[in-house]
Amino acid sequence: MAPRSPKRSPSAPRPAPAMPDVSAVAQPAPAPAASGIEPTSRPGRAEKSAMRRDGILRAALDEFSERGFASARLDDVAKRAGVAKGTIYLYFEDKETLFEELIRATLGPLIAELKTLPTHDVTARAALERLLGAFAKEIYGTSRRHVLRLVMNEGPRFPRLAEFHYRNVVEPAMAAMKLLLARAVERGELRHPALVSFPQLVIAPGLLSVIWGSLFDRFAPLDVDAMLRAHLDILFDPGARP
Repeated sequence: MAPRSPKRSPSAPRPAPAMPDVSAVAQPAPAPAASGIEPTSRPGRAEKSAMRRDGILRAALDEFSERGFASARLDDVAKRAGVAKGTIYLYFEDKETLFEELIRATLGPLIAELKTLPTHDVTARAALERLLGAFAKEIYGTSRRHVLRLVMNEGPRFPRLAEFHYRNVVEPAMAAMKLLLARAVERGELRHPALVSFPQLVIAPGLLSVIWGSLFDRFAPLDVDAMLRAHLDILFDPGARP
């Protein structure tokens, strides 16, 4: 099993790992073949350790989503994951570290994708369509959206979590977005240079969708894909008429 990492500053960013499938249940090992010969490929120790770690993250997402960060207990996370509570400490120092890793695993790959967009030889609209499409499908369309909801709900009471989210998600996202928008203004793709100063305006519909989904979706379901397309139409063709 992977040993516990040494203590670190909560604000120090780290390269984002590949996104584990925290919304799906790990598949069981394959059954022996009908001939009685067992499969030659079996999970090794490192693979089993990674599967156990991902199982803890899935259980943590469910537990945090259901109870909130403050009320969630590691005992219940362990029960959901089917492991002893002590096993969690082999991978994560404490509940805060577990939640931080959930943020990194859930949103890190999207931020990594955003960082590459300014280097692609495509229009800003095409780049943002790709990014917002990934958000709608991979974040809002799955239980991963609860991580954003939890950060918004719990961040004011737990400043360490809010700072971690800012340093590892918000800050790099805003820096990459500014580069992308500045290039779009230089190319004449965007008419409003103020967007470079306020890239928050570009991603605002994503946050709105999470808030709306949590509070009002049962009264008035929101078509997130259509809203994001309308947002891009407004940004890139403000003079268009229906």
